[in-house]
Amino acid sequence: MELQDLYTSHGQFINGIWRPGSESAPAMINPATEITLGDIKQAGAAQVTEAIAAAGKARESMRALSAWSRSALLRRAATLINERAEKLGYLVALETGKPIRQAVGEAKSSAESVDWFADEARRIFGMSYESRVKGDRYLVHMEPLGVVAAFVPWNFPLLLLSRKMAPALAAGNTLVIRPSNEAAGATMALIKCFEDAGFPQGAINLVIGRPAEITATIMNDPLVAKVSFTGSVPIGRLIVEQSAVTLKRVSMELGGHAPVIVHADADVDAFAAMAAPGKFRNAGQVCASPTRFYVHESIAKEVEEKLMAATRELRVGSPLDDATDLGPLATKRRRDAVEQMVDKAVSGGARVLSGGMRPRGMERGYFFEPTWLTQLQPDDSVLNDEPFGPIGTLTTFSTMDEVITEANRLPFALAAYVFTRSLTKTHATVDRLQAGVIGVNTFVAATAETPFGGSKDSGFGREGGPHAIRDYLDTKFVNVAMPTDAN
Repeated sequence: MELQDLYTSHGQFINGIWRPGSESAPAMINPATEITLGDIKQAGAAQVTEAIAAAGKARESMRALSAWSRSALLRRAATLINERAEKLGYLVALETGKPIRQAVGEAKSSAESVDWFADEARRIFGMSYESRVKGDRYLVHMEPLGVVAAFVPWNFPLLLLSRKMAPALAAGNTLVIRPSNEAAGATMALIKCFEDAGFPQGAINLVIGRPAEITATIMNDPLVAKVSFTGSVPIGRLIVEQSAVTLKRVSMELGGHAPVIVHADADVDAFAAMAAPGKFRNAGQVCASPTRFYVHESIAKEVEEKLMAATRELRVGSPLDDATDLGPLATKRRRDAVEQMVDKAVSGGARVLSGGMRPRGMERGYFFEPTWLTQLQPDDSVLNDEPFGPIGTLTTFSTMDEVITEANRLPFALAAYVFTRSLTKTHATVDRLQAGVIGVNTFVAATAETPFGGSKDSGFGREGGPHAIRDYLDTKFVNVAMPTDAN
């Protein structure tokens, strides 16, 4: 099916039926070519309400499934995602500009996440223990919350959604999903994997449309018990405020501005080889992206030289080319924001070590060169606001106290990274860093089996790992008092 047909004839998945939305919307744009991919019909408020009602009705069907049945459905979905990884990756690359190798890798990571929670579905353990009265029992049951809403951005449309869908379904909940419009086709293809796996009718509902309108409808509906949100800090705050009206549970995975501390004893060659692709993965449009690099003054020159050399090896090009390391930014708005951030830093005295502009010879597409800045002022926006683009900053430090203070200065506390050969220095740094996720001598910040999330303004709650499913469960205590005449 052509994308245009997909956008116009599908768009919404409500109560087990694919249908178009009821309202027109801006055209979908290929960020690498600026050519229109198609026009998608968006959901109106009435369709969102219908999706919530369908999810509410399907709660009994999900509760009727045993843990082993839910596990089998998730395992089947994971298998289908793996089998369709190439197609899913192609759609992500086409719609968001993510390089195809990274996009296919995202699809496979999504399958891993779903597969992980297929196991967790069978490990929802309650408790039974003696009461204060001999012969009586205290029982603790874990039960699904009911209807869960999942809000997902465009930068990892498959993985971020899978991290929410898998634990919610493993726990026996139903879903209403509001994805990013920029990745509508990829999202629909992922939902199709769950549909084909055989989940009950109405258990999974997808509504694509104006974020503000969909969000308001969901937040005002008391049938929705929980919201899991990944996105910006301002929108996250708004959702938390709105959740108070109907007392919804919320999980927030918000922005970051990850510091990278490179100690004097770090392996500079290994660091540079990891830092260039790590910083510019998905053109820096990663919430856990390393952005503020603090290098010990004794190795600063060596690090700069090797990091620039590694960066020059990166290839900017078509996201559909297997050789491409950096594709375009996802939207013109994002490219313009990155460009303005660099221009503002330079006007304040910052020095551009590499990049800093649109690539020469690439007249179309929202491309921007991999950029390194140094000699920045403490109040430069690039050091204080998440760049969410292909910008890295280099700053030197001399003492541990100095670099820890600077690393922890911002209200963000999602990810941080440390490079050192010393186990003593590792523990001393990690213990003092404020971050939910820390990589030591690596930029790998998340896997299916490990918890991912932040604190401070970066949110609360964790996705992945053995505890994530608890955010989708309610606790019921039962005090069983035996009748006095019972045998």
